Amino acid sequence: MKRSFSADVMRLKKEMEYRNYSERTVDCYCQIMAAFEKALDKPLSELTAIDLKTYLHHALTVKNCSTSYANQNISAFKIFTEDVLHKEWDGLKIKRPRRVQKMPEVLSVEEVTRMIASTTNIKHKSMLTVMYSAGLRRMELLQLKPGDIDSERMLIKVKQGKGKKDRYTLLSTKALELLRLHYRLNRPKTYLFEPKGKVGEQVSESTIEKIVKRSAERAKITKNISCHTLRHSFATHLLEKGVNIKLIQEFLGHTSIRTTARYLHLTNFNPSNVRSPLEEMEI
Repeated sequence: MKRSFSADVMRLKKEMEYRNYSERTVDCYCQIMAAFEKALDKPLSELTAIDLKTYLHHALTVKNCSTSYANQNISAFKIFTEDVLHKEWDGLKIKRPRRVQKMPEVLSVEEVTRMIASTTNIKHKSMLTVMYSAGLRRMELLQLKPGDIDSERMLIKVKQGKGKKDRYTLLSTKALELLRLHYRLNRPKTYLFEPKGKVGEQVSESTIEKIVKRSAERAKITKNISCHTLRHSFATHLLEKGVNIKLIQEFLGHTSIRTTARYLHLTNFNPSNVRSPLEEMEI
């Protein structure tokens, strides 16, 4: 369904498209700026940073919106101010709210095993297996095409992931076996995973979330998990196996090593298992 935006929001949309932002980001920023306009009943070009600060204060304190939502509003309005209106952005008038640092939920290896084993539908089992074994984001899984599976090099090519970046990640032999079975049974045409009876279409994000939650319920896992939990678990389990954190950063597609480093806090690390380098020296 095509959305109708005001003239000012359309100017923002065109600027972001010109700068090659992802379609999802463009749509998200345009929607939140349209909501900002509607709430204050003024064109975007007449609104100020102080207006936005007042609007976001209400959103954070009364509506209990997230800091991510506030930061998206600030980023969108900054682009509009600087690149559409060609005005100077005063960062002192509207500072970004501090993020609440929460540790992500992580499954044990045994819990992931139970989730996958409890799923009998081959397509659903394949989706769970690939998402976990390759550390994929939800949308990255849904955008996969058969040609992205490189069985010779045992790699999966992730095209235009977050930040519009391509990367390679791991292809497990067990995941490959399941994918081959899924392909023989379901014969997808365009996307690797397509809805039943809808050739050439993507499975929806809400559908894959339901698949994950139902698999967790069948496995009697009580943790509050989502698709991203499988990605968090992939990273944590690799760290526990001693895989270099820079490699894990590449597999996950993180721009900053600091983002990957947060998984260090989730690992089952036992200092007594680590030997000092001095032990290897003859002194």
